[in-house]
Amino acid sequence: MAEAKIPQLRRDKGLHPRNRHRQGYDFTALAQQFPPLKRHLLTTQYGQLSINFSEPAAVKALNTALLKQHYQICDWSLPKGYLCPPVPGREDYLHHLADLLAAGGAIPKGTQITALDIGTGANGIYLLLGAAIYGWRFVGSDIDAKALQHLQSVLNANPRIAALVSLRQQSQPQHIFANIIQPGEYFDVTLCNPPFHRSAAEAQQGSLRKLRNLAANRGDKPTKQPLLNFAGRANELWCDGGEAGFLQRMISESKHYGAQVLWFSSLVSKAENLPQCYRWLTQQQAQAVRTLKMVQGNKQTRILAWSFLDENTRKTWRKFKT
Repeated sequence: MAEAKIPQLRRDKGLHPRNRHRQGYDFTALAQQFPPLKRHLLTTQYGQLSINFSEPAAVKALNTALLKQHYQICDWSLPKGYLCPPVPGREDYLHHLADLLAAGGAIPKGTQITALDIGTGANGIYLLLGAAIYGWRFVGSDIDAKALQHLQSVLNANPRIAALVSLRQQSQPQHIFANIIQPGEYFDVTLCNPPFHRSAAEAQQGSLRKLRNLAANRGDKPTKQPLLNFAGRANELWCDGGEAGFLQRMISESKHYGAQVLWFSSLVSKAENLPQCYRWLTQQQAQAVRTLKMVQGNKQTRILAWSFLDENTRKTWRKFKT
């Protein structure tokens, strides 16, 4: 008698059309690629394979398997205490940026595109995915030397990706682009997932909410003091002024590099921050502003993109890239 096949967990259907995870995770195939994932597999009340997404070891194992199976990235790992990002949502950001750069034409691929990942972190997820999917060149910056050192070890295990990536430490944490964008250097796009919270206490409350939401989705009874499993260093989770404060600094500083970057961009998790971002961009005389909406299941977020180049200059820039 043939063994009964356990259905895979269906995931977000709001993902970008080019996203590799629109139809869900094939946990059986993933566990074959990365056997340590097997110990984290469970069957939901609906009879579908899944993992406990509030368990750090399970999420790390899933990411390692996903990166190996879908992107041929080997030996991905993460130091204890660092942010472990969900792969599908990070891939979505890159697809939307590719559409922005295409401007209705062919999707840009290859080393003619250079991107700057602000706050790349120990996980390096954006530059790893961007180099693997589109073959773009990346510069990854971070204030955390330990994070960059770890990411370099991952790159060393993946020469194909490493050839497209360079890492730079931001020696002055009050700056974002200064010290990173060099004179005579040009980027087609910058990207960033800014710190969300204004304080460590606020970050902790956010982690509590995530855990309770995950428990509710599994049908578990909420506990008063759930174990905080959502990792993240201080600079990854919070900063003075929170997301809005960070975006204000980024927009202000971007003006000084407006001739060297085609499109600046950042995730904006809080929709209420958009109106003031638009005001700051107007004050800095941005020539073009785009808000790109992203939907991942029940979660909605958006990418804010802006350019200080007029339309004709942007068209000329693109001509030299195709």
